[in-house]
Amino acid sequence: MAQVNESQVIDILKQCYDPELPVDLWNLGLIYNIEIQESYDEQHSDVNILMSLTTPGCTMGQQMSLDIKNKLEALAEVNQAFIEVTFDPPWKPEMITAEARKKLGVDISEPNERQETKLKTEWE
Repeated sequence: MAQVNESQVIDILKQCYDPELPVDLWNLGLIYNIEIQESYDEQHSDVNILMSLTTPGCTMGQQMSLDIKNKLEALAEVNQAFIEVTFDPPWKPEMITAEARKKLGVDISEPNERQETKLKTEWE
């Protein structure tokens, strides 16, 4: 059996969706880290995923984690998948990929790209 590689894991993550948005977890920027290690049998891989949610109050986190786990463990090369949810750092809309922004029809600029708007007030 061959070991799983990162691009195979990313392909799986692109099949896992936030139930409230029509965009996969990878392109939403919710995946913070992928770690692949050799399994105890030396013929498979164990995969560790560190991910976040769009908000700490998201009630679908366990469902999304389980979806990732089930899909990864369905791969012949994967022995076990471990999914950890973190909020450090907190997810921000700027983490969404350009592909997902286009699909959502939103334009999110980086904070340093935003132009200041000067409001004219009557006391100036």
